[in-house]
Amino acid sequence: MKRVVITGAGTINALGHDVPETLVAMREGRCGIGPLEFRDVERLSIAIGGQVKEFEAEGRFNRQQMTLYDRFTQFTLVAAKEAIAQSGLEFIGELAARAGVVLGTAGGGVSTWDDNYRAVYEEGKNRVHPFVVPKLMNNAACSHISIEYNLKGPSFTVSTACASSNHAMAQAFQMVRSGMAPAMVTGGSESMLCFGGVKAWEGLRVMSKDACRPFSANRNGMVQGEGAGIFVFEEYEHARKRGAEILAEVAGFAMSSDASDIVMPSKQGAARAISGALADARLNPEDVCYINAHGTGTAANDKTECAAVADVFGRHADDLMISSTKSMHGHLIGATGAVELLACIMALRDGVIAPTIGYEEFDPECALDVVPNEAREAKVDVALSNAFAFGGLNAVLALRKV
Repeated sequence: MKRVVITGAGTINALGHDVPETLVAMREGRCGIGPLEFRDVERLSIAIGGQVKEFEAEGRFNRQQMTLYDRFTQFTLVAAKEAIAQSGLEFIGELAARAGVVLGTAGGGVSTWDDNYRAVYEEGKNRVHPFVVPKLMNNAACSHISIEYNLKGPSFTVSTACASSNHAMAQAFQMVRSGMAPAMVTGGSESMLCFGGVKAWEGLRVMSKDACRPFSANRNGMVQGEGAGIFVFEEYEHARKRGAEILAEVAGFAMSSDASDIVMPSKQGAARAISGALADARLNPEDVCYINAHGTGTAANDKTECAAVADVFGRHADDLMISSTKSMHGHLIGATGAVELLACIMALRDGVIAPTIGYEEFDPECALDVVPNEAREAKVDVALSNAFAFGGLNAVLALRKV
């Protein structure tokens, strides 16, 4: 099997419009969650989120493109441009023929759905734009990256709720590791912050009205975010021969299904994914220094995740650092694992652990080192990124310093 490394990273999210801005915000423990700004927000009981502010799509895309690009696609293209530029790859010839795109999203073009339901049901219009379907489909962002960068290899979209981008990156990793592709563009994008998107989530009664406080005893729910995280995964020798900068190595992954409940998480399912990722990467539990937790800020998720970590790592769990950056950028649903992967790369490259901000009260059911409120400097050689989704679908990535 071939080694797989990350040679490019890009993002746009509530913390920053690119990777450098995002990492500075993570180091500073800055909160990107604030009042939501969109039509009919006053009709919502949840009025906060990790919204991307000061984003002018019209300045980035022409009129024709705007008719085809939902907000989640716009985010994807912005992040992909940064990631591919950093990688230095030009997709021509055989590389173009074999390289592809695997992306994750849970909702796809939610804003387009919302706008056009309004037009038909509220405003009484009898026709919608002919490109509504190409604009809202979940694979739109994937297809537009393929078109923009001449990627002709395996390309598709994964939709597994909150684990979508981790599942997508795992598939890209497997394709490069197996030799199917020398490089893959991968990650995830989401933009559910519109009236219909938030109203649907309100019905679940898992949303906080004031803040995201993962692992804190007074946590009261998750906060939605939006944005994208895109990466270039590349075969190690291919990257080394061309002198590419290597951000980190993707060492292993594992997936599991709880097979128990559509919304309540299972300690056993999460533990199987974590231990499976270690086995796939040929790592011992003691090798792991940092875990970027799923850490949604809901009572059920946080205590279940901590219990799974304790089961897998045993006594070493007390020596682990585990943090949730959702406390800063919100829960990006299908894109969340991709943006959170940046925190793992920062830990490996810079020795900086992003904090869990908003932590106020110790919870005995979350009795781990959750790096509360302030970033920490530490030497990290191995990091894990956890994603545990509604439907009981789990995906864990293992990364190693190069």
